[in-house]
Amino acid sequence: MRNHQNISGEDRKAAVASMFDTIASRYDFMNHFMSFGIDRMWRRKAIKIIGETHRNPGILDVATGTGDLAIAAMKLDPVHITGIDISGKMLEAGKEKIKKLGLSDSIELLAGDSENISYDDNYFDVAMVAFGVRNFADPLKGLSEMRRVIRRGGLIMVLEFSKPSVFPFRQIYGFYFLKVLPLIGWIFSKNSSAYRYLPESVMQFPDNELFLELMRNAGLTGLKQKKLSFGVASIYTGFKS
Repeated sequence: MRNHQNISGEDRKAAVASMFDTIASRYDFMNHFMSFGIDRMWRRKAIKIIGETHRNPGILDVATGTGDLAIAAMKLDPVHITGIDISGKMLEAGKEKIKKLGLSDSIELLAGDSENISYDDNYFDVAMVAFGVRNFADPLKGLSEMRRVIRRGGLIMVLEFSKPSVFPFRQIYGFYFLKVLPLIGWIFSKNSSAYRYLPESVMQFPDNELFLELMRNAGLTGLKQKKLSFGVASIYTGFKS
């Protein structure tokens, strides 16, 4: 598998979609296993932050994957949730999960591109994404599209991995992500290249102040960052003014 970090545009999108298609059947298990289940807590905290400013919202969940964030957002009693993703296999797994939970009337999962969102301006109240921005071919364009489709006063919430800065946690984190994760990924999914890409994408992601600057360049205001678990992940929020 090619290094997805070194390709761009449509080629990168196709490569990322193909990679996620290959690991879709094991994605949820691997996510929870490799984060020791903490990813569930992170999503709950992210949804709680959305709930501080928006109740009963219309929500767009970008790079929805198998729909975990969309399902967590049901606590907001949303009008409706639309999830989009470029991986067909991830969407299939998500639709099956949502059907089993009896949420098919509330959550709709569709094929969609974060950089060319097929909805009118000012359509949603909230646009959110968990662990997906680092896979965007053009993060600034993706954030700008998310801003376009939310109403004035609407919220963008991004939950994403970030890199701890405190010694020795940063070093332990780096060893686990770059050495241990690919091995675990190979053992359980037989796809070590996908689980090399995932940590490498985290290490190359412009996190913290760099990501807040990206959000600012996308036209968002009232920017905030909440670090989680010693900085392993962060919740970023911004508004469309």
